[in-house]
Amino acid sequence: MPSTTPLNFADRVAIVTGAGSGIGRATSMALAESGAHVLGVGRRKDPLEETARAHTNIAILPLDICEEGAADTVVAAAVERWGRLDLLVNNAGTTAVMPLAETDRAVITRLFALNVTAPSMLAHAALPHLRDSSGSIVNISSTYGHRPMAGGAHYAATKSAMEQLTRSWALELASEGVRVNAIAPGPTETDVLAAAGLAQDTIDEMFTYERDRIPTGRLGNPKDVANWILRIADPLSTHVTGQVLTIDGGLELV
Repeated sequence: MPSTTPLNFADRVAIVTGAGSGIGRATSMALAESGAHVLGVGRRKDPLEETARAHTNIAILPLDICEEGAADTVVAAAVERWGRLDLLVNNAGTTAVMPLAETDRAVITRLFALNVTAPSMLAHAALPHLRDSSGSIVNISSTYGHRPMAGGAHYAATKSAMEQLTRSWALELASEGVRVNAIAPGPTETDVLAAAGLAQDTIDEMFTYERDRIPTGRLGNPKDVANWILRIADPLSTHVTGQVLTIDGGLELV
């Protein structure tokens, strides 16, 4: 597998949300291994502590990023600790299997609160510091941010929203030296479906179905995604902004 550790993050400071598992943990570890100071954020303290044990460059902050004022708390914690901020990785998110016939207002509200509103507020809070450092934002979308998802329309809509925010923020902030890009993973071996409350049998069935459709013949690994988060966030990639890079083994082609 290609290295997940470009060499251009020495002494840079990054915030990674959803750092307790999956893509967030892999990204935190890859950034730390490349020399960055990382603030890993998430709701669950124990998984965050496991992430922190992976590298001395990782500090953690357990909190719910959907809470009022959480974005300011997160950004202040990073800046107070290390004096700057270079990268925000908006990775935390949730999913839901919810056909139109079973639409639930509370589920829609929860999806948009975590997948759209919280990342927006974090980007808002981080912006003054990213201007100072000519830093960047990487939003985590999904293959289903730009292709239909029967039975998961509202989840797909939140990821579509993140892709449009990515492009619009990139256009808005380009003249200020702040880059904004997105990574759109396909089905990836993480605990996001379990965290959404799906039974393991259902998860296994969904993964088998998706695996059979992926041209490369396998599900994604969190390290696959972390690799490209680091590449697109690389401080040397100064001419790359407003892009949505899909990492799905070719699934969007079928």
